[in-house]
Amino acid sequence: MKKNSAIQALGALAHDRRLDVFRLLVTAEAPDPDPDTAGLTPGEIAALLNVPAPTLSFYLKELSQAGLVTGKRKGRSIRYRASLTTLRELAGFLLEDCCRGLPVSIPPAQENVS
Repeated sequence: MKKNSAIQALGALAHDRRLDVFRLLVTAEAPDPDPDTAGLTPGEIAALLNVPAPTLSFYLKELSQAGLVTGKRKGRSIRYRASLTTLRELAGFLLEDCCRGLPVSIPPAQENVS
């Protein structure tokens, strides 16, 4: 992934509601989805996140332009899916120079206990 693409993707995710939309679409992914039913329609997303349709349209446009979501027209509706390929590329870009090039396993996040 090129630096400009990473900046665009990170910028698209740097908004709480766009991040909610993207995370919802990630959770809607399945290991071997039926291409005709994979993803969610804007109506489904709007209902699940309680987002007005015009606002959701703007969020989906921003995420699509960053390559983080794709839309596939099926009849009169569009089904949106998270681009896991782009997500992997972004993670790879962010971790590219991690740990001086040595292989490392990243431990699971620990909860802060106060």
